[in-house]
Amino acid sequence: MTDTVSSPHGRRLADGVHAFGTLREGDWYETPSRAVTAAHIDTFAELTGDRFEIHMTDDAARKHGFSGRVAHGLLVQSLVDGLKNQSTVTFQAIASLGWTWRFTGPVHIGDTISATIRLAGKRTTSGSGRGILFLDFEVRNQDGLIVQAGENQLLVSLD
Repeated sequence: MTDTVSSPHGRRLADGVHAFGTLREGDWYETPSRAVTAAHIDTFAELTGDRFEIHMTDDAARKHGFSGRVAHGLLVQSLVDGLKNQSTVTFQAIASLGWTWRFTGPVHIGDTISATIRLAGKRTTSGSGRGILFLDFEVRNQDGLIVQAGENQLLVSLD
């Protein structure tokens, strides 16, 4: 694939599948966006058993200084991983190898999130035909505020 826009900060990647060898540090793209709903929070609480009070009621969230219920940080991270996988920009992914992640601001019911993903680095592995992409994420809400950020190591095919 070729880049669509170049800047001093890297190339904005075009839609399509990008091979390991064509990627350069600084390449980036935007994911689709997604609104966070009460149903997401309720379902996540049911699945995980995490019913910490700021997630469950507006009153409890306000008691702790929030304007309303707060989405679980891990729920938002999971939604971001889904947005990465739904993007029109893709890699020849095999598996996620791990995450280093920070929750920098609350995500409330009705907030819309999206992420900018930037290639921070890459390397081949000792196993033939595989490489690792180091992807930096900035997750923003509808107001442009960074609410989460971190890195994902993604195992990819070199073919």
